[in-house]
Amino acid sequence: MTDAHCHPWNLREYIDDPENERRETKTAIAASSWNIEQFEYHEALSKKAAEDGAPPVFCCFALHPELTGDEDFSAFKNEGLELLISLAEQDRLDAVGEAGFDLYNEEYKAGEKVQDEIFSCHLETAIKYELPMVIHARRAMHKIFPLTAELKKVPAIVFHSWPGTRAEGEALLKRGINAYFSFGTTILKNHRRAIASAAHFPSERILLETDAPYQSLRGKSFSSWRDLKEICSCLAHLRKDAGSTGSSKEELEVRVEKNFFQVFESHLKMKLL
Repeated sequence: MTDAHCHPWNLREYIDDPENERRETKTAIAASSWNIEQFEYHEALSKKAAEDGAPPVFCCFALHPELTGDEDFSAFKNEGLELLISLAEQDRLDAVGEAGFDLYNEEYKAGEKVQDEIFSCHLETAIKYELPMVIHARRAMHKIFPLTAELKKVPAIVFHSWPGTRAEGEALLKRGINAYFSFGTTILKNHRRAIASAAHFPSERILLETDAPYQSLRGKSFSSWRDLKEICSCLAHLRKDAGSTGSSKEELEVRVEKNFFQVFESHLKMKLL
């Protein structure tokens, strides 16, 4: 299985040994972090997985837009952006993310100008170093479309927990953005827009994620890689009912895995050219 967006560092609060579960479930992951401690933890997992021949860990870094609501954010903003650029320069980064916008409540809305500033830096870094991006856009899809020209320059864009409508996703593809749409437990929780998109988007544009530990199934206190099978089964059911191609669970697992590696190995392929 593959997980396009998760937080192994934070999952340790719920599971004693998250890496053991990841290996048991044979899950390749893209791990997001926003400080050096988290990043180095994920980087160590990545190196050990490569040594052992285990499913890979791709390392992502960005300043999460929700951080702008923290009263201490200004104290570490510049340091965080400098770290982003340094990691990219040192070729230690597999993707920029999760980056973006969060306008969920008044607290986050108050930081919108700062979110604009840091996203601009994230986007410039992704373009300059030819890195894919993982985008968080909660109640903020209107912020995405004006950036079409810049987003088209990014090798691949992953929309974490796709927050838009089916029409918005199709519009992004028509505009020439190499967009992928990641779905997690929202499709199991009757989120209508996510369900409509997951059922009808081209299979070559779909990814799966857990957002572990933050996107739990009903009745659970956290999400983990063991949830991916249920997410994939739900997706297969939705697509079969919609008459979409490649709707069996087996076909989806193969297609989603191919999509995942197309995104997160893109930077590695560029280095070999």
